[in-house]
Amino acid sequence: MSFDWLKRTMPRGLYGRAFLILILPVVTLQLVVSVVFIQRHFEGVTRQMTSEIARSLNVAMQPDDQIRPLSLDFEVIGVSEDGIPAGSDRRWYDFSALVVIDELMSRVRGIRQVVTPNDADVFVFLERDGELYRVRFGRNRASASNPHQLLVNMIFFGVLMTTIAYLYLRNQLRPITRLADAAEAFGRGRHVAYTPAGAREVRIAGHAFLDMRARIERQIEQRTMMLSGVSHDLRTPLTRMKLELSMLSEEERSALEGDVTEMERLIDAFLDFARGDAEAGTAEPTDPAALVRAIVDDQVRAGRDVQLAEVEGQGDVPLRSVSIRRAVENLIGNAVRYGSRCEVSLRITPNALRIRVEDDGPGIRPEDREEAVRPFVRLDPSRNQNRGSGVGLGLAIAADIARAHGGVLRLGASETLGGLRADIVIGR
Repeated sequence: MSFDWLKRTMPRGLYGRAFLILILPVVTLQLVVSVVFIQRHFEGVTRQMTSEIARSLNVAMQPDDQIRPLSLDFEVIGVSEDGIPAGSDRRWYDFSALVVIDELMSRVRGIRQVVTPNDADVFVFLERDGELYRVRFGRNRASASNPHQLLVNMIFFGVLMTTIAYLYLRNQLRPITRLADAAEAFGRGRHVAYTPAGAREVRIAGHAFLDMRARIERQIEQRTMMLSGVSHDLRTPLTRMKLELSMLSEEERSALEGDVTEMERLIDAFLDFARGDAEAGTAEPTDPAALVRAIVDDQVRAGRDVQLAEVEGQGDVPLRSVSIRRAVENLIGNAVRYGSRCEVSLRITPNALRIRVEDDGPGIRPEDREEAVRPFVRLDPSRNQNRGSGVGLGLAIAADIARAHGGVLRLGASETLGGLRADIVIGR
């Protein structure tokens, strides 16, 4: 049996589900007790007491003994036909009066109507030997007094205990939500202070998260230090090579200078990849439209055929502007390397930010797109390496930066230019 329809109606959050688990048994128990109580107290007891009143009325209204109404504590008054109401009457919320009226109407001889105007009195209109009478007696003789007390107490203490239980449950769930917030923030590249608290299992999970976070940060730091050290060690001999090349003739040094420049470009690519996590920083409110316009203007000044296609929406978004600039510049660099022109568009919605970079190059086959965002991967069939140089880090850097913002890098086919379409999508 599938319960997908039930899953869609259930609360998504931990607090909502915990409150539902807490409140449903209490409400169900109160409903069951209420039904049993009403069935037993309102109907069963009232029917018993009213049947006794009916027998007493039949005895008391015997015409040969006029003293019985007084001895049975009935108030009997003669009335005319006009004094008899058109029908039995009760208050709309007086459910026990239904049983009283039903029992009296079925058991008392000559009865005409029954009226229960309040909680104190019951009026019975009947006919005996051609005479009309109004008989009055106390309501407490026909139904139990204060029958609502049990319901009121049950509801009051049910609400009180549910509130106390919810407050206690909230204190138990708060460490779990704090752990979830810290894990989500770390997934977005932010470092949030977190101290394990709560139950033993939650503390164990919290300490495990702290250990995991420390190991990841230590690995990132070690990777950055290693690549920085390699870069520093390589730049020194590269500088000496440049000085030595400058002393050679033009014909001899042209090819070697190209190789040295390529080596420097490779080192810069490695460092950019390493800095993707290490220099995450803190996200600050940023105007994405102004940032993208500045990036496009810089690319145009650098002599690249880059256009800003459209900008839809407005507003600030928490971003690390340096990282986003690096990601967009890498996508643009790939676009103009493997194509002749590039278009950049921006869309801001209440739920997400999308930065799109499209080119007119050969594109990437759908089955290779997942592989293309992995570090150090070159797709020769779809990206002609003869048209540019690289080590396969451009898309990987952009994907890492997108993930650090809690977003994703999506690759597809450009509908306008026919090449690759790269979307950086970040949730707001």
